[in-house]
Amino acid sequence: MDSTKSLPVAVIGAGPVGLAAAAHLLERGLEPLVFEAGTTAGAAIDQWRHIRLFSPWRFNLDDAAVRLLEGAGWESPRPTALPYGGELIDNYLAPLAALPQIASRLETGARVVAVTRQGLDKTHVQNRDTTPFTVRVEHADGETRDHTVAAVIDASGTWSRRNPLGTSGLPAIGEEAAADRISSPLPDVTGRDRAAFAGRRVLVVGAGHSAANTLISLADLTKAEPDTRILWAVRGDSAEKVYGGGDADGLPARGQLGGRVRRLVEAGKIELHTGFGISSLKALDSGVTGGSVDGRTLEADVVVPCTGFRPELDILRELRLSLDPAVEAPVELGPLIDPEFHSCGTVPPHGAKLLAHPDKDFYIVGMKSYGRAPTFLLATGYEQVRSVVAALAGDYEAAETVQLELPEMGVCSTDAGTSCDVPAAAGTTAAEATAESGCCTTPEPVLVGFPSGLAHGRSGTN
Repeated sequence: MDSTKSLPVAVIGAGPVGLAAAAHLLERGLEPLVFEAGTTAGAAIDQWRHIRLFSPWRFNLDDAAVRLLEGAGWESPRPTALPYGGELIDNYLAPLAALPQIASRLETGARVVAVTRQGLDKTHVQNRDTTPFTVRVEHADGETRDHTVAAVIDASGTWSRRNPLGTSGLPAIGEEAAADRISSPLPDVTGRDRAAFAGRRVLVVGAGHSAANTLISLADLTKAEPDTRILWAVRGDSAEKVYGGGDADGLPARGQLGGRVRRLVEAGKIELHTGFGISSLKALDSGVTGGSVDGRTLEADVVVPCTGFRPELDILRELRLSLDPAVEAPVELGPLIDPEFHSCGTVPPHGAKLLAHPDKDFYIVGMKSYGRAPTFLLATGYEQVRSVVAALAGDYEAAETVQLELPEMGVCSTDAGTSCDVPAAAGTTAAEATAESGCCTTPEPVLVGFPSGLAHGRSGTN
């Protein structure tokens, strides 16, 4: 970005990874311009503030952000404590966003609707690498304005784009018509959303950590509201993936989550329906009927869609992207995180080189960089933006020196009874180490963690 270094760097999204990008830009002497669609930093997290993360604080804080905060007298939370989403905002993101260095460069109520090269659509190549970007933004004052920037870091996450309830990646027939019977992906069933669930038949759809959290909360609700009935539909033949690795999980809270769901099912508190791929939804006067592809039906009053999320790519249509055709992640990252080929351990550390696209100085980071893959750790996003910002600053040695310590999964998701811990030897890739060990007999590794910086793992697959 040498020819445009006097221009700011646009950061899309003021969640944990977006604000970390801003902190790293400031440390490098670059000017961030952060656009947040919500009214506050961490607006998406605020919708699940009642959920406890399953990774401790030490994995949820970015080093550059911490240095900024500590310079203002901030005290770090206890590293081993497990914060709720609300605590992540109140004790970290809100103080970070309020710092003068960040606040003066943060625009809330600013929704990015398009990113392109100034004066060039995606078919034009001449001088493309040296042409600044145009970021079109709908602002809170009702005006739409174009902003000229040197580079773009898209950390907008995936929270606003949940996967449909139907199979084949499509909405179930009747899903749109039944929208008023479908809740948000992580409702606060024992708190602000209690009235919508108490004493009702609740159908939870999905096989990820968000489903597990919701099922546990519903089970807690039944203690005070015994007429509440919990139905759980998963597309697969079993729920073993949700039950997870138990004591072998490198994040104990995550292992405990699956174990508790298993016990609730075995105790009859949760009515599990496996092999139930939803093909249709029909709204009734008193509820909704879900039909499966094999002809079975389930009746409920409300449906909770824990089916995972997908990236919003429409705003990037005029850019030249290189995306994996399956998970819609950067093409070199895709095979490492594809949930169809899940093996052991964590995804290898990666940064600017792996995240680069044909359009120079444009990067997708954070949960959005994982596309449709369901699991992600905040620490991974922090290392991504550290490397990306180093590359934008011209420090290519730092950009390529990516290092990251993450908790090991400890269990292969394709074989939840097999313990694996396969470190790569010097000069050996993680994929090669896995293949040589025979662990899981799958070609590539995938990080198991939480999506969009959400340590509880709010994304899931139906």
